Amino acid sequence: MIKNFVEELQWRGMIHDTMPGAEDHLMEAMRSAYVGFDPTADSLHIGNLVPIMLLAHYQRCGHKPFALVGGATGMIGDPSGKSSERNLLDEKTLRHNQESIKKQLAHFLDFDSDAPNSAELVNNYDWMKEFSFLEFIRDVGKHITVNYMMAKDSVKNRLSSESTDGMSFTEFTYQLVQGYDFLHLYRENNCTIQMGGSDQWGNITTGTELIRRIAQGKGFAITCPLITKSDGSKFGKSEGGNVWLDANRTSPYKFYQYWLNSSDEDAEKYIKIFTFLTEDDVKTIVSAHQEAPHQRMLQKRLAEEITTMVHSKSDFENAEKASNILFSKTFKTDIKTLDEKTFLDVFEGVPQAKISKEELSQTDMIGALAAKTNFLASNSEARRALKENAVSVNKEKVKEDYQLSEDDLINDKYIILNKGKKNTYIIKVS
Repeated sequence: MIKNFVEELQWRGMIHDTMPGAEDHLMEAMRSAYVGFDPTADSLHIGNLVPIMLLAHYQRCGHKPFALVGGATGMIGDPSGKSSERNLLDEKTLRHNQESIKKQLAHFLDFDSDAPNSAELVNNYDWMKEFSFLEFIRDVGKHITVNYMMAKDSVKNRLSSESTDGMSFTEFTYQLVQGYDFLHLYRENNCTIQMGGSDQWGNITTGTELIRRIAQGKGFAITCPLITKSDGSKFGKSEGGNVWLDANRTSPYKFYQYWLNSSDEDAEKYIKIFTFLTEDDVKTIVSAHQEAPHQRMLQKRLAEEITTMVHSKSDFENAEKASNILFSKTFKTDIKTLDEKTFLDVFEGVPQAKISKEELSQTDMIGALAAKTNFLASNSEARRALKENAVSVNKEKVKEDYQLSEDDLINDKYIILNKGKKNTYIIKVS
């Protein structure tokens, strides 16, 4: 059964532009559409989540999604939204990246079912690698004028005074290569729609123009808005750079924290775009959140849905537990259930000092705070803090006579010290 894909995108705030006739075309029968992904890394990041969700909603509405890995275009570089050219990759690296990306896309798309709308992954390198330069300029290039290509915003921006490097012929031809992808998929897979971010409109419409001129056919473009954050900072970036979908690049805990720390305004927008919750579900959650915003129900549900989808239910539960652990009444027990990587994520940036296991049994609390670690400036400052009952070991208050031991070790190597509520230190025992 075909559902109205355009309507689904509209209530979610995921429509920027559609070519006239696209909605009617989609309601007539199952249609094939594609989105291109840059394979220059072996992981996608959350900036890619919007086009991924476009394909996922497309499949859920009864249509057939194609995920195109740009092996050929990845060797060139898309000028859209960029001020300089990218590094070019070899085929072996691109193939590795393609396989990694497919595994990530499989969290959202069904590649394995026997249904007619099962997802497919294609790589434009497969049809571009045998294309000679002379064939390309003869069979494709002659159908698009330089005037047409120069009118595209992506080209005009790079040729403007803002760009000091100008634009190479290689990047200038990018829209022709992407346009040919659309033509190829139209011919070989009856793919009539290309989707992407609003900055891709120029490249997509070059494809529809090639389909019209060379195949005497009709292709359609659908674009979504580029995601922005309410505070003006860039979506998809944290202090450490990109927020990746690969757990080895961005841990599930940090991934969860990114969404949990969204503003109310952003969370209300994100929960429509990055989850499969229904319109009624979203309205209910937003309403409940507005009645008690301090409970951050919107952010918590958003973080749960998206962490579970990208990683797993157990990764979400571990991340949630880690987030709550600093305020847990059973801290000492709970902290020991975290794996070491998550533990270090939770205490990232906290001052650390190393001592040996031999030293541990000989280190009193004064030494643990000052002489052995330099956490505090002097023994007298340490003694004063202990007398004021301001020091805790693994969140439990201790006096000056407390003796550290291996029983205090978390993950067999860490001890958490606190002076007051705001000062945290880690002793690493090796």
